[in-house]
Order: sequence, then C-alpha cells, then structure tokens
Amino acid sequence: MARRNNKNSNKKKSLTQIIRKIFSKHPESAFNHKQVCSMIDLREKTLRKLAFTVLEDLAKQGFLKRTGYGVYQLNSSSNFFEGELQMTARGAGFVIPDDSEKADIFVSPHGINQALDGDIVKVQLTKKGKNRDEGVIVEAVERGRTQFVGKIEVHDKFAFLIPDNSKVGTDIYIPKEKLNGAKNKDKALVRITTWPKSAGNPYGEVVEVLGSENPNDGEMIGILVNQGIDYVFPPEVLSQAENTPLVLDEDEISKRRDMRDVDTFTIDPFDAKDFDDALSFKRLENGHIELGVHIADVSHYVRPYTPMDVEALKRSNSVYLADRVVPMLPEQLSNLACSLRPNEDKYTFSAVFEIDDDGKVHNEWFGKTAIHSNRRFAYEEAQEIIEGKDGDYQEEIRTLDKIAKILRKKRLKKGAMNIESEEVRFRFDDKGYPSELIIKTSKDANKLIEEFMLLANRRVATFIASKKDGQKEVPFIYRCHDKPDPQKVNTFNVFITKFGYELPSLNEEKLSLNINKLLNDIRYTNEYSIIQSMAIRSMAKASYETKNIGHYGLAFDNYTHFTSPIRRYADLIVHRILQEELTSKKHKYASVLDDICKRISRMERKAIEAEREST
Repeated sequence: MARRNNKNSNKKKSLTQIIRKIFSKHPESAFNHKQVCSMIDLREKTLRKLAFTVLEDLAKQGFLKRTGYGVYQLNSSSNFFEGELQMTARGAGFVIPDDSEKADIFVSPHGINQALDGDIVKVQLTKKGKNRDEGVIVEAVERGRTQFVGKIEVHDKFAFLIPDNSKVGTDIYIPKEKLNGAKNKDKALVRITTWPKSAGNPYGEVVEVLGSENPNDGEMIGILVNQGIDYVFPPEVLSQAENTPLVLDEDEISKRRDMRDVDTFTIDPFDAKDFDDALSFKRLENGHIELGVHIADVSHYVRPYTPMDVEALKRSNSVYLADRVVPMLPEQLSNLACSLRPNEDKYTFSAVFEIDDDGKVHNEWFGKTAIHSNRRFAYEEAQEIIEGKDGDYQEEIRTLDKIAKILRKKRLKKGAMNIESEEVRFRFDDKGYPSELIIKTSKDANKLIEEFMLLANRRVATFIASKKDGQKEVPFIYRCHDKPDPQKVNTFNVFITKFGYELPSLNEEKLSLNINKLLNDIRYTNEYSIIQSMAIRSMAKASYETKNIGHYGLAFDNYTHFTSPIRRYADLIVHRILQEELTSKKHKYASVLDDICKRISRMERKAIEAEREST
C-alpha cells in the first residue's frame, strides 16, 4: 500500500521507530531481545529476527549501548538536542539546534523517524565527525505543519497526495472516502489526520480542492501551506477581532499623554492599508524640535493569552506575497482599529525626542499616547516635496529629511552597511496573472522614515539595556546581527575578483566600510545588483535574541523592533515589556522570552522564503 517503499523496509522502519520510543521512554532501563519482543507483542519468527537486527543497528549507530550479552540500554552518554528539521529532496535532513553555538546535525533517511520538514524535533547524536555530526530523531516535539498542497493521485482502492514540495519527505495516503470530491490530478489541500506507527506514510483527508479558475491563487496557497503559514484565521480569533471597538474611550485617553493637537502625518506606500507609524513635529521655544515617533498601540487591543494573542504568536509576522498580504492580525485590527489612518484619533505608544537640527537628541520620553493624524502621504508625494514641490507640511518634511540625512551619514561613518534595496512589485489582471513588473527603489522619503524608525528602535533598546531589575538585566527581545563569518567573507572576495574587484582588507573593523566603498564605486555598473546580493549573503542572518550582541549591519550596540506591532509579534512583546518597565516593573515574560525568540525567528525565515517563492 505504501508508495516508494517495499514491504520489508517498511516493517524495519516501523520497528525501528517503535524500539527507539521504548528505550527513550525508559532511559534508565535495560532490555534484552526477548523483553523487547514481548513489549511490542512480536510472535512471528521473521519479525522477532528483524527486531534483533534493529537492536544491533541501533547499537552500531550509538543510539543504544550493550550492557551485557544481548542486553541493551539507551546510550545516555550521547547528547540530545532540540531544533528544527530541514529536509532535503533526497529524504535526508539537517536539524538546526536551538543552541545557536551548536552546528547543524545530519540525519540520514533511516533516522528521520516519522518527522516532517519544519518539525521541531529531539535528535540524539550518534556520530561525531570532523565536518559534521550525525544523529537520529527520537521524536517530533512539535509539528511544523499538518496541511500540505499537492497533486492527487487516485488508485483503485485509495489515493495519495504527492506534495508540491519535494522536501516534505513522504506522500500522504488518503482513503477513498476522504477524497471529498477530489479527482485524479486535482490540486488539493490535504490535512494529515494520523500516522500509525506501523504505516510508512501518514494518513490524511482532502480539506479543499484548489480550482483551476485562478491557477495563481492555487500556487500562492500552496506556497503558504508548504511553509506552514495559515492563511485563514480561526473563528474564535475573528469573533474577538469583530468585537474590537473603533471609537476611543475618553477615560483611557485621560490616562495617556494627549498629543492630538500636535501636527502629525504618516508616510507610507501608496497602496498601504495598515499604518504602523506616524511622525509628529513641533518647533520648541529653544529652537529644538519635539519629534514624536508614534506607533500603533496594538498591546491595548491584543491582551496576553487571548485568542488573538495566541494566533499572533503562532503566525509571528505578516507575510507579503507578490499578490496578497497574509496579516498577523485580523483586518478589523490591522486595517481599522490599530491603523493610524488620517483624520482619526488613535491610541499609540510613542517615543518623543527633543532633537536639534543637527540630529542630536537632548531629551527623550517613552509612553502611551493618543494622536490624530492630520495627513497621509504616499512616499511619492513626500519625495516630490523633498525635491522642491510645494505641499502640506513642506517645511516639516524638508527639515526632517535634512536631519535624517545627518543621522544616516553618522551611521555609515560608524560602519553601518550601506545597502540600497530594490523591491520587485507586480500588478495583476482580473485573472490573477501578472501584467506589469515594477521595480521600487528606496529614495529620500523612504530613508527619512527609515532613519526615524531606526532612531526609535535604538533608543528604546538602549533605554532598556541601561536599566537594572535589582541586580539583573531587564529581560528583553533584542534584534541582533552577528559579525560576519571570515570564511564567507573570503568567498565573497574571491567572487568579486571575477569582475575585477577586490576588497583592500578583510579586517573585521574596516570590512563594512570597505564593502560600502566598493558598492558605492560600482553603483551604476551592470554587476552592482548581483555583487550587493552576494555581499548580503556573506553576512550573518539577523535574529531575535534575549542576549544582546548588538547589530553589526546597522553599527548599533543596542537595537530592537518597536515600530511595527501590527505586522511583527516581536514589537508587540517589546511594547509590553517597555510598559512594564515604565510602570509596575514586574517583568512577567522572563521565563518565556527565549522560546518566543526561537519561534518568531523561525517564522520570519519561513515568511522570507514564502515571499521569495511567490516572486
């Protein structure tokens, strides 16, 4: 019945999984062959003989150790690690340990043990090698996903789903009565319902047949599902969201700093619907500027452990595909209650700075506020004003642009990477096919917003990092970016020699400055994009951490994500922790922050991969 596997190999695989679980559940106990057979009720001679072969194989692999003649025990001297399983198309896998200092662990196809790509698994080391360690999966701690998209293959008495993603590692067996209208060669969404220990394949049922009227829609749903990203909110989450009030409560406003009379505006993409941030501008009597960086106060609406909060953590971030956004929060919040729309009063969490025209911060204040956005600008409108066109708030925008350029220049001088991003966007016709390709480049208006968001993120992180809870640091989520791996940097240097370029020095302290100079020198050449892309790949990946190591790419000692709680769970937690520090100083998240960081970092990688696939 099981596809791609012969009968004997299936039996051996199933026995191996069962025997592994027996010894894992009884780490202190030793069993002989007869006892093992009795525990799983093996009576057939061939199966008992196969069980002995499995025991010997597990001993050779190091999973078991012999404590006497024919007696076996779990090899407790072998290390156990938890991490995410990343499968290869050939059926093997790599476990990425949660311990960031531990190298990836290779798992052969025989050691996968009913785990699937993206699962959080417990792996036991069986072999330490010079280049890589090897191990076997003891158990799947948490399924990365249970739904898969692929093509239905119908046989006489049963069917299979052949997943689009070859890294899934298995086809899904579907009883005929569970096809729910799906036919041979249909593209369908299937949910795994069970995976019997004795079965070579998981059992599933068809959830939805993905129609052919809009093939693009089916492909996008497939990308999301294959990355373990839910594209539909559970009913209890939607119900809670629909009960969210859109009108502000005056009693709540009285507890906040009321800044509704200060000139405030947003600058966002022309097609944006969720406005996370706004800027306010007020010239003070001493000539300085009171600059407000106002962020949607999602924490006021999304309370800990409610259905919306649980779902937000599960998703961890919004996902931006080529033709759609899969939001972290339901539309009632992301586009209405929390969105800082023009001409509406909104609750915000703000960083307010007294700053001079040279970008020096003289004072700062963090806290809950209420604002009223007077004007919404698209980036293109703000850019025209920066370039000289008359318009609303032209003095304010040009002043902020001048300060932003000073702040950016200081960052780059300190060693921040100067990356000029290009965003590929598409326009789609009525049938869902791309009709136009748009390359969006970052101009001064984009950089203006970017600099003040960076300022708020950095100052919030610095504020928390300088605080002490008794003798302990305040538990917090930092956005960290490690120093580059010298080997990857050397590979990058070899790569650019093919174009006739070379970095004058690979010294860590001057590396970013040298890469910036190279990119600036070649900005208008044909090879610029590919070299910049390879420069980014030579850097470490940014992640969320509770242990602060700074942000190499931005040249900041302290950095966090505070400015986008509508689309990032990290920012929502940062708001909660900052409010605790400003008020009760009771930091309730200390025990769970590490797990949250692992989760949101993992889901961020899935979102990035989904976005790339869709493009």
